[in-house]
Amino acid sequence: MNFLNQLGALTVRNILKSLRNPDIIIFATAAPVAFALLFAYVFGSAMEMSGDIYREYLLVGILAQTMLMTSTNTGIGLAMDNKHGMMDRFRSLPVKPVAVVTARANSDLVMNLLVIALLALVGLSMGWRIRTGPVEAVAGFALLLLFAYALSWVSAYVGLRVRSPEVLSNVSMLILLPLAFISTAFVPTDGMPTPMRVVAEWNPVSAVVTGVRELFGNVPESTPAPDVLALQHPVLFGVIWSALLLLLFVPLATRSYVKSHTR
Repeated sequence: MNFLNQLGALTVRNILKSLRNPDIIIFATAAPVAFALLFAYVFGSAMEMSGDIYREYLLVGILAQTMLMTSTNTGIGLAMDNKHGMMDRFRSLPVKPVAVVTARANSDLVMNLLVIALLALVGLSMGWRIRTGPVEAVAGFALLLLFAYALSWVSAYVGLRVRSPEVLSNVSMLILLPLAFISTAFVPTDGMPTPMRVVAEWNPVSAVVTGVRELFGNVPESTPAPDVLALQHPVLFGVIWSALLLLLFVPLATRSYVKSHTR
């Protein structure tokens, strides 16, 4: 119970901190909305899919890309706390190290839920629809949030290793943008060069995006059946990728927090 109390108090602290800075939510949704409008109404006109079909195909990719981008908030938040001396205060309190990092990831999960809800409303106004039942719809959103939560732990590890939040912000863009675009998030992999297509087919983002599309019923009928195991069972592989990231980076991030305060 002591651990749960610590976790709850720190999670609420991080949520309140974010709510008192509404620009975080505004900028977290403004860029994805701009991407959705540009891809749907500008680049979408050059796609082989018709406009309505591509908009449904696109929105899931925008949701996944947004989860990639907002995952950096976890690492940046930890780096900012470290820079401003909050970590020293936590160190002076009887707080378990894993509670500090978990609370940051949990609070960002709550913020991601809000961002997804806002983007879903934008998608509905653009003509996006969920073509399956409520169970599949909930499962699709849950898969997105699970992947986002796993990415938050990756970001937490990096945020505890870098010297300043600015470094993390710059490095993240160099890694996350290729990860989002070399995938099935925005276009099918058929037209990609062979080396890039192989990378895209085994990209965790592709498994998550394809799995969510299946759960939402947003897979175009003209899309050929994939011949790669990860895309033949995308929901399963989306869960597997997320679980592997959590198994790897939860202990790494916790250990990095402990080491950063024992030096």
